[in-house]
Amino acid sequence: MEGIEVEEQSAPNRGGGGEMGRKWYENGKYLQKKNTFTDFIECAEYLIKKKYCTKEKLCINGRSAGGLLIGVVLNMRPDLFKAAVAGVSFVDVEWGDPRKEEYYCYMKSYSPVDNVKAQSYPAILVTAGLNDPRVLYSEPAKFVAKLREMKRDENVLLFKCEMGAGHFSKSGRFKKLQEDAFTYTFILKILNMV
Repeated sequence: MEGIEVEEQSAPNRGGGGEMGRKWYENGKYLQKKNTFTDFIECAEYLIKKKYCTKEKLCINGRSAGGLLIGVVLNMRPDLFKAAVAGVSFVDVEWGDPRKEEYYCYMKSYSPVDNVKAQSYPAILVTAGLNDPRVLYSEPAKFVAKLREMKRDENVLLFKCEMGAGHFSKSGRFKKLQEDAFTYTFILKILNMV
């Protein structure tokens, strides 16, 4: 980003998207998947450290696999964020072969549903689509139920299941805009901007 000075990282084990080449992409999969989450947390810490943002204003939003990211970092570092939106989230993960003990244990170590703790969480909005063939509505519903049982704060926790939507939101431009407006209204409300 223009205007943001990025410090050189010397972490060859880090991984993520394909924009940094195949090796970088592979270092964010399977038994290195946690690199995705720790990198995200380090980015949030960097923004706070460099005073681009504060914890009181930092909101995060992710859908589908990005919702997995949101669920994991909420469990790992809920103190970093004011609000979080996890849309149609993969929160009961199977990214690897669970029949192999090494993969099973690794996935369970970051699975959002399996790692909800008795701690304070930021304000959270979780969405689902009743007709979603990729992420069954029961996954995000189970995550919300576990959060409601375990969290130790009074922050808002909303679950919104779209009865006429699948994985890619409601069809139609204006219905999609209504969903986006709901999400942004949630964030603005948490930030006391409306």
